[in-house]
Amino acid sequence: MRAVNSDLEILLGLLELEELSEDSFLGHHPEKVMSRTFGGQLVAQGIVAASRTVGLNRPLHCVNAHFIRGGDVKAPIEYRVERHRDGRAIANRVVTGYQDDNEVFTMLAAFQDHGRGLEHSIDRPDVEDPETLPTLDDHFVGYEDVVPTFISALRPIDMRYANAPAWVMKGTGEQLAHNRVWMRADGALPDDPTIHAALLAYSSDTTILDSIITRHGLSWGHDRVLAATLNHSIWFHRPFRFDDWALYSTQSPVATGSRGLSTGHFFSHSGDLFATTVQEGVIRHYPRR
Repeated sequence: MRAVNSDLEILLGLLELEELSEDSFLGHHPEKVMSRTFGGQLVAQGIVAASRTVGLNRPLHCVNAHFIRGGDVKAPIEYRVERHRDGRAIANRVVTGYQDDNEVFTMLAAFQDHGRGLEHSIDRPDVEDPETLPTLDDHFVGYEDVVPTFISALRPIDMRYANAPAWVMKGTGEQLAHNRVWMRADGALPDDPTIHAALLAYSSDTTILDSIITRHGLSWGHDRVLAATLNHSIWFHRPFRFDDWALYSTQSPVATGSRGLSTGHFFSHSGDLFATTVQEGVIRHYPRR
């Protein structure tokens, strides 16, 4: 068992939502925050809220989230769950996050029993083993003034870049159409599959937009880039544990109209594709003169 780091303990605490009523839950922010609520936190807490209204034997199949307002990091978020359907094999929930009766985000969550059927998937990219790669702290050395927000952020996930991160790549002049990062919770997790799904959702919002800017040779910190997530979807294909290594392979097929789209795939260390993500965000670049 790997020891749980303090930031992971904080995140697990954030997932222990307070029950206000049968279908209403209260979530809080950590002390380490950015200017607005981190989208991955909203989706992770929304998953927990929805799962509390569904039987334990019915796994999460997919979530589709839309971010409506930037959350106030000084105020809690009330998650209200609407039970749209409980069928034989499928359950549907809508989760809406509120602050002062203003909608912050809304998410459709679908739960479906696993059944037999056709099976195929794409192959995992061939990258170096995570244990041989530098830690995130290693990549921050010498860039403390470039990405201070990343350094001071909550870091409950052990991340190992299989390619150079954007702020390091900027110095090489390289343009990269994909990003590949090994991820796992920075410590052992309980067996509850809802917690593993919530941790994956949290992590899926960390690097997915990177491929939009690295495709143009840009970087957070070095360049004046504004990014805000509009929507985020995740499909869960197979059971998994997120305290085991997973490769998050992302790429951006299109950017236009001040928006960029990125897709991602989570692969197990053994090569199984177990989750797919799609995120759209506002991306604006203001060249320095």
